[in-house]
Amino acid sequence: MTSTDSAQQPPKKAPAKDPWDLPDVSGLVVGVLGGTGPQGKGLAYRLAKAGQKVIIGSRAAERAQAAADELGHGIEGADNAETARRSDVVIVAVPWDGHAKTLESLREELAGKLVVDCVNPLGFDKQGAYALKPEEGSAAQQAAALLPDSRVTAAFHHLSAVLLQDPGIDEIDTDVMVLGEVRADVEIVQALAGRIPGMRGIFAGRLRNAHQVESLVANLISVNRRYKAHAGLRVTDV
Repeated sequence: MTSTDSAQQPPKKAPAKDPWDLPDVSGLVVGVLGGTGPQGKGLAYRLAKAGQKVIIGSRAAERAQAAADELGHGIEGADNAETARRSDVVIVAVPWDGHAKTLESLREELAGKLVVDCVNPLGFDKQGAYALKPEEGSAAQQAAALLPDSRVTAAFHHLSAVLLQDPGIDEIDTDVMVLGEVRADVEIVQALAGRIPGMRGIFAGRLRNAHQVESLVANLISVNRRYKAHAGLRVTDV
């Protein structure tokens, strides 16, 4: 082949990245805002048990420390602002009715942080749980709007707090749907989920698709009530 022929050859494409080639996240500090509530406490426990450094956040540092002492595994407790400052990744597990106010108050502390929103906007009436539609489209999109200097993702919506907190259960049999705008950020969250035995993190789209993921919790609540279960999700063929 002549040099002229070589120059006319199209450049070779780089091999596609393996979607399961995820980063090492073992050295990251994970903060959990709302870490004294059932979901936040359960996530803190599971991540710390898997070897992650975890800080529980609450409006009252004393309450956070009491929860941390109860859980063990090296978990620390602090107020929400200190938790945000000291963490590389911050999971938002606060009640929906305090979601906006909490994030607004921590905008400065959360700047530059990877924020993982797992809040489900739900209402309840005599017919059971139903999804609410925030003005921004979803809790995750509200977080992104309130935290313009943070890297917002969404994950951990469909986990049973009962199972997460049960020390007699070694594996959590479920997948975690992870949404976000930047692949590298999504992969960090996937890798964090994958540190918990039995769990996988699955990319599930951009933040504009977060509403239906958050809303699905209303269906799972109905499943749990009918079958006296703690239902999770598995994504097949991946």
